[in-house]
Amino acid sequence: MEYKGYVGQVEFDDEADMFHGEVINLRDVVTFQGSTVAELRKAFEESVDDYLDFCAQRGESPEKPYSGKFMVRLEPELHKTLAIRAKKARKSLNAWVHDTLAHAIK
Repeated sequence: MEYKGYVGQVEFDDEADMFHGEVINLRDVVTFQGSTVAELRKAFEESVDDYLDFCAQRGESPEKPYSGKFMVRLEPELHKTLAIRAKKARKSLNAWVHDTLAHAIK
C-alpha cells in the first residue's frame, strides 16, 4: 500500500482474523489494522494523516520517506573494482551505481 509517499507493509494474523500493518519507510513507528481490505486501507491512510497532523502540532517537519542519499560500506577491493568500472563507463561512481541499480530493478 502507498499513500502520500508512505508505504505500508501488511500481514495477516490468522489467530486474530485481522490484518495489521506498519509504515515501513519511517524511523517512527506508525501502525494500522483492519479486518477487511477496505478497513485496512482506510486505517493506513488515517494513520499517515494522524502522523502528519502530529508533526504539524509539534511544529516538526514530518520525516520524508527517503532523502535520496544511500550510503553503502564495501570492502576496499570491491570499492576499487566498482570505481574502475565507473571510470571505464566515463561516469562518476555515484552515477554508475545509480544506473546499475536502476537497471537491476527493471
